[in-house]
Amino acid sequence: MRPDYAEKIPNNVGLAQDRRLQRALESWQPNFLSWWESMGPALPTKDVYLRTAIDVRGDGWATFGHVPMLDYRWGIFLADRAPGRQIAFGAHKGEPAWQKVPGEYRAELQRLIVIQGDTEPASVEQQRNLGATAPSLYDLRNLFQVNVEEGRHLWAMVYLLHAYFGREGREEAEELLHRNSGSQDSPRILGAFNEETPDWLSFFMFTYFTDRDGKYQLGTLKESAFDPLSRTCEFMLKEEAHHMMVGTTGIDRVVERTAQVMAENDTDDVAAHGAIPLPVIQKYLNFHYSVSLDLFGGETSTNVANYYTAGLKGRWLEERRKDDHQLTGDAIMVDALHDGQISQAEVSALVGLNTDLRREYTADCAGGVKRWNRILEEAGLPHRLYLPHAAFNRRVGAFAGIEASPVGERLTAAEWAARKDDWLPTDTDKTFVRSLMRPVHERGKIAAWVAPPRGAPRGGGINNQPFDYDYVHLA
Repeated sequence: MRPDYAEKIPNNVGLAQDRRLQRALESWQPNFLSWWESMGPALPTKDVYLRTAIDVRGDGWATFGHVPMLDYRWGIFLADRAPGRQIAFGAHKGEPAWQKVPGEYRAELQRLIVIQGDTEPASVEQQRNLGATAPSLYDLRNLFQVNVEEGRHLWAMVYLLHAYFGREGREEAEELLHRNSGSQDSPRILGAFNEETPDWLSFFMFTYFTDRDGKYQLGTLKESAFDPLSRTCEFMLKEEAHHMMVGTTGIDRVVERTAQVMAENDTDDVAAHGAIPLPVIQKYLNFHYSVSLDLFGGETSTNVANYYTAGLKGRWLEERRKDDHQLTGDAIMVDALHDGQISQAEVSALVGLNTDLRREYTADCAGGVKRWNRILEEAGLPHRLYLPHAAFNRRVGAFAGIEASPVGERLTAAEWAARKDDWLPTDTDKTFVRSLMRPVHERGKIAAWVAPPRGAPRGGGINNQPFDYDYVHLA
């Protein structure tokens, strides 16, 4: 079913046939727009070259055009329903997927949807001021595309809360607009979404590491026995791919520019030449990766085991797994502390599902590091970036109570205090990076600390447009 753009709220869920739900969502819409104006992108614009979904399937699922930001058509889109879909895992394996919320799982499903929904506006809030220091119009457009799609993902979760969870769901939908990233009184639920995103290196790292966590969380919810949640997340994953592309290629371009400056000047000290030193890039990588690992929760979790058994939340690519999809007799090795030492322990596979998901994520993240090291290798440089050890800079899970180096060396509190500035961004590092964040809002131009996309100036843009296309018209 194609989205109906004649509606006040574009949708492919037949909203016009449920007048009560339609009225409830139309009453929430002004609150969303008020939140967007006060907490969304701060840079005034006339219009932006944005992608808008027009279908949920096929290659032609989106259209591109210049749109005033407040006129963007946020809507509610679910992937097509699969006839005869059965639950693929857990105690209900083989039963028909649920079209309504089972009473016994109502609270758990609502909580999962609220947590996912809370991350979407949080990232918009974190990125609110980045437009003022965009390194190019191409990058500015990509920032705004990420922002509007995070806004639509908020709509996706709000629809589920309104449609399936009654008064409590409507109240939770209101709270999604009342919490704010970094607020002392009403912070966002998950720690990573209360961190600052004050510069574009942080933004690229966030969209690479933290949005990648979102990919894996959405992937587990896509397996849900609750079919509307599954279909919602399936379409969200289609949009999420662009967010990770922004991060992947953004870091590509930062590393490429640094490598160019190192080679041209035969020096590692590129700060004096307006580029970001590799050690600083590594520090930002260390921070964002470790903070994103915390989003997976503890290495073991009885709650997640119960979600799996109930059919609420599966594994990444559940139906490709070669096991019984119930895991009652299986085991997994997880990170643990043993006699104060970093070690591993064997636990039930059900209890270790967080570890299973985190390992999929870590392997995916390693692919980016391989890309960036290939750039350094092609530039003839011996330097290499790396992912830090899972025990490094952790505040959740088995290693939350200890300190460890990026290579997994156990440290005393004093050793950590003496050495952490070698591994995490210091105030001096952050101040330097921010000093480079001077806006470049002229067509075809780009800041000196980042390389243009591959193929520029004739190519490398969005939707086959050149890099020097007029992606954003500023107010």
